Amino acid sequence: MSQEPFKFKQFSIDQDRCAMKIGTDGVLLGAWSSLDHNPASILDIGTGTGLIALMLAQRSEAELIDALEIENNAYEQAVENFEKSDWGDRLFCYHAGFDEFVEEMRDEEKYDLIISNPPFFSEDYKSGNDNRDQARFADALPLEELIEGSSLLLSKEGHLDLIIPFSEESNALNNAKKHGLFPNRITRVKGTESAPIKRSLIRFGFRETELEIEELILEISRHNYTEEFKKLVKDFYLKL
Repeated sequence: MSQEPFKFKQFSIDQDRCAMKIGTDGVLLGAWSSLDHNPASILDIGTGTGLIALMLAQRSEAELIDALEIENNAYEQAVENFEKSDWGDRLFCYHAGFDEFVEEMRDEEKYDLIISNPPFFSEDYKSGNDNRDQARFADALPLEELIEGSSLLLSKEGHLDLIIPFSEESNALNNAKKHGLFPNRITRVKGTESAPIKRSLIRFGFRETELEIEELILEISRHNYTEEFKKLVKDFYLKL
């Protein structure tokens, strides 16, 4: 596997020590997340390489962007990626589990935006690579635990943004409702026009508002991207 950094327009990311490499899901979420409420503080849960936190540092004026990562190699690499960026003074990474972090921070100042590209897989299958399994499997951070903890750390007018498998969408909505969070925007993602829906991008908040549902198609054909997708990620990918 290449040891070269992954270069974006305004930053680059080393990922040679991270179990989960940069993928479309993280870039989608980092570009899709709304900053219309001008968040002063942001939390990226399970930051991995630090990608989403860096994207939000590029896009926002938030004074505080915290990231959380439990896996040691990923944590160290995220710290290095933050330090070499133009926004190192606004980015901070915690090396802790989410439950521990919530317990420590729940009585502190709340976050205006919490964002996560969480571990997806809830199947019994494991790959045998402990770091990769921890990054990918939902038992490392169950969806309900992620939503409940986020509800305790979120400011009154803040929102929680997630990207999850479409198959988990109804589960996420039900869990969020238990903790006083309501969806106000859902974007369902398909690889191509004829492909099944693969992912759901969801924005939750404490206010129950009219739900906006959209669809995003990524490609017309292999490596022939839709204008909608290109517009969304144009500030990041070098070749778009």
